[in-house]
Amino acid sequence: MAPDQTGWWTPALRARVLTAGLLAPLVMVGVLLLPTGWVALLMALFVAMGAWEWSGLAGFEARQARLGYVVLTLLCLLFLWLAAVNALGVVMVALAALWWLLLSVRLGLIERIDQPRQVEPMLLLLGALVLVAPWLALVLLHGLPGDGPGITLGLLMLIWIADSAAYFGGRHFGGAKLSVLLSPGKTRAGVYTGLAAAALWGALIAALLGLSAFKTLLIVLICVVTAVMSVVGDLFESLLKRRRGIKDAGSLLPGHGGMLDRIDSLTAAAPIFALGYIWLIGGQ
Repeated sequence: MAPDQTGWWTPALRARVLTAGLLAPLVMVGVLLLPTGWVALLMALFVAMGAWEWSGLAGFEARQARLGYVVLTLLCLLFLWLAAVNALGVVMVALAALWWLLLSVRLGLIERIDQPRQVEPMLLLLGALVLVAPWLALVLLHGLPGDGPGITLGLLMLIWIADSAAYFGGRHFGGAKLSVLLSPGKTRAGVYTGLAAAALWGALIAALLGLSAFKTLLIVLICVVTAVMSVVGDLFESLLKRRRGIKDAGSLLPGHGGMLDRIDSLTAAAPIFALGYIWLIGGQ
């Protein structure tokens, strides 16, 4: 018997699950089996699609202008790769992490959303930080000796697990909204469910790595903070979309919207996780 389309198994959710079911295995296999250079190229494709959508959120409408922004973003990635990503990457990732932490405070103070009427140069510049920094974070993690690919996959799965737990937790428990202005669909109960799932995933990572009790606590804390920042990334993209009066950043992925709608959580979470792991756990 077909699922009740008026219940929780909606057509939108079905499309979302199908898309994730097709893409996730490809990304997982690529992260685990490809060398870091090829992973960097794979992630650059996602960044390029995100840059196209970001240019639209910043006010570009002409295809030539948006394509130019994509090319400039990819040139930034190439420059950082050729300039030795390990030297410049940590600095940029640290700056991005600091910016996201400050933004998390700023988002809580927003009382109204103004509609922009033109291209926003500062938002175009900000896109370099929002899109390039998570790419750097993933490349840095993947390039770590030994467990780099596994840790990179662990980060991606952390985002997927926390996001899924928050979605189903919010639908099951309901309750108070997290931010009616920015994202009416999110509930505090959903966020708490996502954080609990992130903590459990962190404990599993620690067990697989054979970490000490102290570093187990650290990795659990890193995963929880990362999950919190993934929500911030999601809320920030929601703010940008609401300023432009659109529901999704694009229509590339059925059930998800655009690429930015799929990686918005990762843009804020990846720099935080990478710094936490490299500084606190990587020297085990």
